[in-house]
Amino acid sequence: MCGIAGFCNLHRDKEQRERVIHAMTDHIRDRGPDDEGAAFFAFHAGEEVCDITFGHRRLAVIDLSDTGAQPMRSHSGRYSIVYNGEIYDHMILRRMLEEEYRVSPGSWRGTSDTESLLEAVESWGVAEALRRCHGMFAFALFDHETGRITLARDRVGEKPLYYGFVRGAGRDAEHPVFAFASDIGCLTKIPGFAGEIDRRVLPLYFVHGYIPAPYTIYRDIRKLEPGSMLTVEAPFAYFDPEEELDRLQRQSFSGDLPEDGTEEMPAGTGHRYGIWWSMAGAMRRGMREPFRGSFEEASQRLEELLTDAVERQMVADVPLGAFLSAGIDSSTIVSLMQTVARRDHAAPVRTFTIGMREEGFNEAPIAREIAAHLGTEHTELYITKDDALAVIPHLARMAGEPFGDSSQIPTYLVSKMTREHVTVSLSGDAGDELFCGYTSYFSVSRIWQKMQGIPAGLRRPASALLQRLPFVADNEVRRLKSRLLAARNPVELHRLESDYDALIDRIALPAGKGALPYKLTQLTESGRLWQPGEEAPYREPMLADLILYHPDDILVKVDRCAMAVSLESRVPLLDPDVVEFSWTLPVDYLVEQGTEGTAEKQRGKRILRDVLYRHVPRELMDRPKKGFSIPVPQWLLEEPLRSWAEKLLDPEKIRREGYLDSAIVERLWRDHTERGIWREQIWFILMFEEWLEEFHGQEG
Repeated sequence: MCGIAGFCNLHRDKEQRERVIHAMTDHIRDRGPDDEGAAFFAFHAGEEVCDITFGHRRLAVIDLSDTGAQPMRSHSGRYSIVYNGEIYDHMILRRMLEEEYRVSPGSWRGTSDTESLLEAVESWGVAEALRRCHGMFAFALFDHETGRITLARDRVGEKPLYYGFVRGAGRDAEHPVFAFASDIGCLTKIPGFAGEIDRRVLPLYFVHGYIPAPYTIYRDIRKLEPGSMLTVEAPFAYFDPEEELDRLQRQSFSGDLPEDGTEEMPAGTGHRYGIWWSMAGAMRRGMREPFRGSFEEASQRLEELLTDAVERQMVADVPLGAFLSAGIDSSTIVSLMQTVARRDHAAPVRTFTIGMREEGFNEAPIAREIAAHLGTEHTELYITKDDALAVIPHLARMAGEPFGDSSQIPTYLVSKMTREHVTVSLSGDAGDELFCGYTSYFSVSRIWQKMQGIPAGLRRPASALLQRLPFVADNEVRRLKSRLLAARNPVELHRLESDYDALIDRIALPAGKGALPYKLTQLTESGRLWQPGEEAPYREPMLADLILYHPDDILVKVDRCAMAVSLESRVPLLDPDVVEFSWTLPVDYLVEQGTEGTAEKQRGKRILRDVLYRHVPRELMDRPKKGFSIPVPQWLLEEPLRSWAEKLLDPEKIRREGYLDSAIVERLWRDHTERGIWREQIWFILMFEEWLEEFHGQEG
């Protein structure tokens, strides 16, 4: 696990470029505390000489020697790479390359996955090499022969990659600097970085609590989408990706865009986007070739795939462990890790849990019981309010841009404790999205089935009419129901369930620059992804979460919190074989229906539970879930957090900044402090204001 950074055409001498790249890599020192490297290239594009600079910070996990250092050049000398991530099956890639006589067995310099990936790319091309990989990664590849830089990111977005232009840094306004980095904060280190806030993203941020890819808080900076690649060629001229990305997303969602990852450059463009893998494509493949076996056969196959994924991800040249909560997902992963360890006569798996004294937020005792049953070497830490409060000043820098998921606080604390014992930790993230675990999927299905009795052409007009009626407008439940009536499909219904408060839409002042193309809008307008039927209300919201919420919130949280303490986090449930298999399963294998005539409700992750129950007794797991969070609403009413919040939410300060409607912000805060009405947007606002203070973006 590492951090990468680079830029092109800074038009400064090498000594100045060294200072800039060092400032960028120093910003991501926590991502790679073990080593630092830089490389400087030049390419002649006609009469113009282009300067290219690559930088790297290394967290040594596989091949701890200097033969794993980066930037790294391929055996032939054609390619140079800076790479962040892990290719878990890279030794298999090596054998394939040797069997195809592309690399001789004795020519490998070391045992790093970076070298394996680099030679695979040279032999097979970027897209084909990546399709053969099981791993998480983001990298930049320079082709010394063509003068092209290719940025690529893993299938599901485990590793981050930002890119864009710094307008004030080039030799003139027409030649801004093209730059990339693992952390958006690195780009602010380039001389001339103006940091213009893209006001158009703020409404999306205040709905979700994160800024959805491909956008960032800055106008000219983007996130590379999961499963995507971007190739730019010298002289690295400015381009605006907005319309192109909008088109590519719509084509991907509608099924018109093949996952070819073509690397041919369209004439005269100077850049090309490609999609080499997509979650929507995985879903369609599952539709075309569904699993035909019994539930028992499916459960057995899932256990085999998960065990293979866990075994691959347990390979490391440094100490390794796992996060363990009382949930289904992490317990399943730890169970399989312990099975692999016993089979290989290895030491027991090390597991880590944090607990809290507050009632309703503590799962540590249950996690301890699970660890005892499995026989892991277990460590737990009880955190206090003071522990959590001490983290808050570091949150803005950790994320690099506004990020409002308050569960990053316990995630950071458990990562910090874990790093004191191991360098790599496996987690159970993604079980809810892949195996229908969220209760919201059940409510969407239930509401959608009821809505089918009303003709589609009448629902939207009826919704608009109902929302204007006084007895509806004055009642929160009626307002929500009337708004949900306008949903055109299950994805839109899923979105409206979490975005029904009219105040949310008024937090950010109007941008005055037009609305942004939005992934959920693109998804709902691209046509039905499933044939009408009972599965659509489950499948479509799951897909929406896997292309938006999971990569832009959950994986961001896990990556930033772990990397802040130099801990590598791995997610076996996101193994490509597991993800592809999950889409082939019928909903009945995912959802356990309640018994008719009883109060028992639907329950998700049926097949994952079945795998787990082979290792952990059912009675140990079938308990109410308490969650992995902190009591933010309660703490904000108490000192010292209340004073901190009120300082950030000062109406005069907010008016002076010019981004938010101070009257709406004041109302939200009063509703919480005086009426007990909690909206998570309060925390989103606080994190935005904290970010403004940290990065001095108050130019308004």
